[in-house]
Amino acid sequence: MNAEIPARTLLVKSLVRGVVDLATLGGVLFGIAGRVDWPAAWLIMLLFTGHLLLSGWWLFRHDPELLEERLTTASNVPHWDRLIARGNRILLPIFLATAALDAGRFGWSAMPIIVQAIGTAAVLAAVGVIWWCAAANHFLSARSRIQSERGHTVVQHGPYRFVRHPLYASRIVLIIGTALTLGSWIALVPAALNAVLLVLRTSLEDRMLTTELPGYREYAKHVPERLVPACGDDRMYDLHHGLLAATSPIAGRAR
Repeated sequence: MNAEIPARTLLVKSLVRGVVDLATLGGVLFGIAGRVDWPAAWLIMLLFTGHLLLSGWWLFRHDPELLEERLTTASNVPHWDRLIARGNRILLPIFLATAALDAGRFGWSAMPIIVQAIGTAAVLAAVGVIWWCAAANHFLSARSRIQSERGHTVVQHGPYRFVRHPLYASRIVLIIGTALTLGSWIALVPAALNAVLLVLRTSLEDRMLTTELPGYREYAKHVPERLVPACGDDRMYDLHHGLLAATSPIAGRAR
């Protein structure tokens, strides 16, 4: 029974964080919009609720060590990563508030429904790749750091066959897709600023991994693309099948 206590504590911590994140998301969107009859916002709430519940449950069942890593902040996180994380925490509410004022309250943007549908498809695709990353990468920490105590090694399978930072690429697609789903052209501005921070984080993390993680330099030579897969590359042959498999990560774990 005692052995189950840490796991249960981990699950509770994950659920509490998820509830807080969803409450913040809904509070900012509906609070600033000044109304709850906003279908696009409810769609985003539904998508993010499903994402948080399913990903949290999958990690708890299949990789609780990774879940614990993602819920804690280690002491060896670089200062630059802490600054970028702080910038993200500032930009995210600005992004949500901008979308709420634009599409939710004043209706400044006139966005065709087809564009919003494309945004929703982008959100779903990004979530699928995020799940794929979690299934493939046992070291997918929420912070940039070398996890020596966990036996950190280079991951070269799953989406990491195509780009070195598929998680950051999917997060860029996710926030842009969210802006489009909500129907706000103006929200693309803070979304772009968030993307700039992610690109910066990619560059700095890549430099850290190259100098501190054995085998990463050779991996970077084999997979030179950081965020965008190279068109026409032989590695793109099975990317389509990988993306399809990513939509059901609970079926198995690519390790």
